[in-house]
Amino acid sequence: MNKLSTDKRAQIVAALVEGCSIRSTVRMTGASKNTIAKLLVELGAACSAYMDKAMRNLPCKNIQVDEIWCFVGAKQRNVKVREDMPVMGDIWTWVAIDADTKLVPMFMVGDRSRHTATEFMLGLSGRLANRIQLSSDGHFSYVNSVPEVFGQNVDYGVLIKSYAASSEATGQRRYSPPVCVGAEKFYRIGNPDMSKVSTSYVERQNLTMRMGMRRFTRLTNAFSKKIENHIASIAIHYMHYNYCRIHQTLRVTPAMAAGISDHVWAIPELVGLVS
Repeated sequence: MNKLSTDKRAQIVAALVEGCSIRSTVRMTGASKNTIAKLLVELGAACSAYMDKAMRNLPCKNIQVDEIWCFVGAKQRNVKVREDMPVMGDIWTWVAIDADTKLVPMFMVGDRSRHTATEFMLGLSGRLANRIQLSSDGHFSYVNSVPEVFGQNVDYGVLIKSYAASSEATGQRRYSPPVCVGAEKFYRIGNPDMSKVSTSYVERQNLTMRMGMRRFTRLTNAFSKKIENHIASIAIHYMHYNYCRIHQTLRVTPAMAAGISDHVWAIPELVGLVS
């Protein structure tokens, strides 16, 4: 990485956070694929370490959580065991977002099990300064892990959406989202404000991920080939989202809205996390 100037590294990172693939970044910047991949992994680790240190005692009050599907190497039904690719198949990114500041205080990559949900909730609870209202969908892992981690020290509500069954599985409907025909809110723990029980912001954040990271694009060959690159890409995405990207509604970055940053980070400052 010493052979690349700060300007060149900033150019590479700017392309990656805007949704460009590694190969398209190679064509635009002239850097080699291996150089870009190495920068991706090193910067991803630095971003994860920085956010883990900086995001403590957060003043968040209204948290929404969800998980987004992707895959590494191959979809689960097509996985073949390979020694050089120990982690392959379906992978989930667990995401928490503060509905007020739009800050993403916690994310985790793993499977969709209760064990991963518990680790995710433990990580989230360790970053908060006060009691929160928590909203999720009806996934069983949340229902079990939230009381295990928070006990009664949370106001927790669940939103369960109902979708119409589609009788047409081919053609255009095959790739269209199901039609939501209803939604119900349920009290779980504490005294949640049921008018604020929602997953709208975190679901919109999932769309931001799909649009902002090429490897999350559906129906392409842009999926991650290595789990290390996948995790690093997500870490850089959320570092850029929290600290560099001005939210259109708030007119500041989520980190500034949450009081953990006093300025908008530039890409060279982000790149400077790599020693």
